[in-house]
Amino acid sequence: MSEPIGFIGLGVMGKPMARNLLARGFDLVVHSRSRGPVNEIVAAGARAAESPADVARQTAIVITMVPDSPDVEAVLEGQDGVFSALARGSLVIDCSTIAPAVARRLAARAAEFGASIVDAPVSGGEVGAINASLSIMMGGEEAAVARARPVLEAVGNPERIVHIGPAGSGQLCKVCNQMVIGGTLAAVSEAFALARKAGVDPALVRNALLGGFASSRVLDAHGERILKSNYAPGFRTKLFAKDLGIAAATLAEYQTPAPVAAVVQQLVSALMASGKSESDYSSLATVLFDLAGLE
Repeated sequence: MSEPIGFIGLGVMGKPMARNLLARGFDLVVHSRSRGPVNEIVAAGARAAESPADVARQTAIVITMVPDSPDVEAVLEGQDGVFSALARGSLVIDCSTIAPAVARRLAARAAEFGASIVDAPVSGGEVGAINASLSIMMGGEEAAVARARPVLEAVGNPERIVHIGPAGSGQLCKVCNQMVIGGTLAAVSEAFALARKAGVDPALVRNALLGGFASSRVLDAHGERILKSNYAPGFRTKLFAKDLGIAAATLAEYQTPAPVAAVVQQLVSALMASGKSESDYSSLATVLFDLAGLE
């Protein structure tokens, strides 16, 4: 593990991921827009870089973990971006959630430099990042994926690190992931609303459902959040809204109807309009409760 690894983006997800790489013995070079997280990770044993380009100059493997497609494009293609200093044979592992079409374009651009990109979006939220138990969906060439896997095993569950297909496939899988989560979260919220309206304890309903075919991680983790009205952000509503926007664009690109996803996107838009963009996206339940006339 002597080869240095670059890490760009030390936010809610990126910072614990970087800590886990250090814990596994990786030599880490870090950069982020905010200096505070950089100082924290440097204090834990990493080295600081002055820019994304500086990260690329010091390492041959660079991980990016930033919020959206334009952020990844800026980190890679902007002034003092990774591509401005990328050496032949380098590997970029993008763990951000971005549009599949953007992931494909950036992979083609990296190839012009003799480098590779693996799109490797993650699922599991802040808890998964802290516990190094993330699910990771990879898109890219076989050789690049094989090179990325030992690094990603330091931040994710090895049994849940899956190579989906060529460039952009990891991001396409993440779109599917967010569609399933959104639909399930809405259904759980509706079920809890019905239980409350009928005078039945939704906590008991949840316990019963967890023992049957309706069980899911959404019902387990987010169901508990909803019952406790604990909407402290693990994954912010504004980021989920961004992901559903990517889903809508991708569905349109492939002419795939998805009426359930469209309804969920509207519910999330209502949640954003209510001023809860910084709340955890499980607060979607509050929109359904409001529609049902519940406090």
